[in-house]
Amino acid sequence: MIDTHCHINIMVQKKPDEQMTEDMLVACESIVARAVAAGIEQLITVGTSIPESHNCIALAARYLQVKATIGVHPCDSVTDTGVLSVAHIITDLEKMLHESSEHIVAIGEIGLDYYHTPYDAVHQKAVFIAQLDLAVRYNKPVVIHIRDAGDDALSILRQYKDRVRGVIHCFSLDKNAAEEVISWGWMIGIDGPVTYPKNHALRDIVATVPLEGLLLETDAPFLPPQALRGKPNCPSNLGIIAQEIARARGVSVKDIVAATTANAKKLFGI
Repeated sequence: MIDTHCHINIMVQKKPDEQMTEDMLVACESIVARAVAAGIEQLITVGTSIPESHNCIALAARYLQVKATIGVHPCDSVTDTGVLSVAHIITDLEKMLHESSEHIVAIGEIGLDYYHTPYDAVHQKAVFIAQLDLAVRYNKPVVIHIRDAGDDALSILRQYKDRVRGVIHCFSLDKNAAEEVISWGWMIGIDGPVTYPKNHALRDIVATVPLEGLLLETDAPFLPPQALRGKPNCPSNLGIIAQEIARARGVSVKDIVAATTANAKKLFGI
């Protein structure tokens, strides 16, 4: 299996956006080892800000089983010190691409988030579009975050669907959106919420969309599966997601693992 979306750095940090110390990097060894023991051959640790993107690269440089993405999450486009300049964001990300390209498999997570208030939709869109343009220039896939912003996000992505490929992380839109995105050759990421008892809509989506459009994610340490609600999530829980998708589709877990692993390798080039 491949966990295509986790945040290993966040699992060992005491506060967000702090540079990982040597002790923190060492502490991640047990997380990676548990994942490998659970049948996970690769983990993609996902950047959410400039500092966290650097941390993701440091992890990928340290562990063969880890790859990194770099990007600025919509909620991180404004910090305690003010609005981040789009130009500065792109300059910083380009520098990472030039210096550490061998460790970077995608641009993300990027997108729109109108759930967390207050938010600046105009600035979020500018940051989103600039990072999509960056992905096009460097021929990198994208990892997309969408929360309470489906119409605006899809409107933007339709303009890029033929120029870049990607995944809608932790998919929470409707079936029509899922089918449209997959028709582009894109994928949707399935996480712990597929196991939540009331989430019939997501189980219906994973049961019916083409299997070549699905990826496995944990989003660890967030979104633990139902049986582990209230506890920090771990990449080693990825098999629970595969089991739920298999149940929904009426196929074997082996089939889901084989297909989603092939999908991940195709999208991210790993």
